[in-house]
Amino acid sequence: MTQHVHAHMSLSLDGFGTGLNQSREKPFGDIEGEPMHRWMFEDADNNRAEIETITNYGAFIMGRNMFAAPGPDVWELDWKGWWGPNPPYHAPVFVLTHYTRPPIEMEGGTVFHFVTEGPEVALARAREAAGARDVVIAGGVTTLRNYLNMAAVDLLHLQIAPVVLGQGERLWDGLTATLEPIGARATRLTTHMDYRVAKP
Repeated sequence: MTQHVHAHMSLSLDGFGTGLNQSREKPFGDIEGEPMHRWMFEDADNNRAEIETITNYGAFIMGRNMFAAPGPDVWELDWKGWWGPNPPYHAPVFVLTHYTRPPIEMEGGTVFHFVTEGPEVALARAREAAGARDVVIAGGVTTLRNYLNMAAVDLLHLQIAPVVLGQGERLWDGLTATLEPIGARATRLTTHMDYRVAKP
């Protein structure tokens, strides 16, 4: 069975995945009310398959700011990130960062590993950890764009919310990957768009 690399992200209509001025108190920055993710909470029954798919992977990769916002020090070691004591991943999570930190074991089988050697090393470690299962790029925007431009992603799953933000971190800025649409499904609060990422 061939192992694949997937990616998931919720975006606004104008392509923004998060706001500016992210902080410990504001994980999505200046965006109020997480409008891109309402589909997961306010219309969960109609999006059950997509919600379950997001965490059904053998290993995860995320950028440092998806784990925890920058603090006054390199790491706030007393804080284990935004995900609470039992994060939804229940698998190894490889966090890209410039600063070393020991792995953090959480409830439910989630272990956060902090990778300072770059995205290629993080991907290699995630592939090995996932075994026969697929790997997913969980975000954020810059991390996903980098892996798309590396042609490391096989399938991209976007959830497009019916909201225009006007500012923030925009996936399309600097994106050089070629996306081939292969599926779409609309629900009340989002449109699920599936793409195959063309290989060079």
